[in-house]
Amino acid sequence: MWRPRTTVATALGIGALLTVAALQRPTITIKGSDTMVILCQRWTELYPHRERVRFQVTGGGSGTGVAALLNGTTDICASSRPLRPAEIEQLRRKYGSRGVEVRVARDGLAVYVNAANPVSKLTIQQVQDIFTGKITNWKQVGGPDARIILYSRENNSGTYEFFKEHVLQGQDFSPTAQHMPGTAALVNAIAKDRWGIGYGGAAYAKNVKEVAIAEAPGKPYLLPTFENVVSGRYPISRFLYFYLRERPTGELKAFIDWVLSDDGQRVVSEVGYFPIRRPQGAKR
Repeated sequence: MWRPRTTVATALGIGALLTVAALQRPTITIKGSDTMVILCQRWTELYPHRERVRFQVTGGGSGTGVAALLNGTTDICASSRPLRPAEIEQLRRKYGSRGVEVRVARDGLAVYVNAANPVSKLTIQQVQDIFTGKITNWKQVGGPDARIILYSRENNSGTYEFFKEHVLQGQDFSPTAQHMPGTAALVNAIAKDRWGIGYGGAAYAKNVKEVAIAEAPGKPYLLPTFENVVSGRYPISRFLYFYLRERPTGELKAFIDWVLSDDGQRVVSEVGYFPIRRPQGAKR
């Protein structure tokens, strides 16, 4: 029986066609929050229709993502803070749209210390006083006689802005604070520094200790768990956002719809953040 022969030329031709088909897939770019990079990467890895679209995920901070949204170089801005009124106005002037906000996850902003640090609870006021330089020694908050070493995010970070606004009440960070380029770098520094303290997304709390936070003296000290964050009891809770220039269509809409689905929200829990709502079958 005669069978068609696959020649080298034929194989090369098929390969070229497959390459062209791959190149014709639309690319969705996601840029912004370093807090959200690990979550966005996981979403794109598990998206069930990857054969239809390519993804490009980069960090750099929420401010970097907002700038890319404004100048038209990203499809999605991943942000750990809401857009400012001035940024919304820039979108309106440039694109005739106030933008589209999509809440994609929740986060309990954690305060981290070294695993060997005996201090395990602080009030919001104590955290504020530590990061503004009013409290400089661990013995002032029930710990040993040791100088507090401050680690912060850089000022283009949405986490930095949220912490400054909601914890420091707009006050400046102590000039002794060391500003780290990302949450992973911050956590790594605290894991090696017995007297270090910093803050960041709950999903990054690896090899460090999360401090229980009380809204005020006499209030309960709480960790950023799902129940505490979703109920609003944990005092440093926030949403994580996708921002777009206009209402999504096509593959972009399909991806965002999946992110908000039960399957997409299970990924949020797996990464270490908190879903907008508890997906069916999720563990408590």
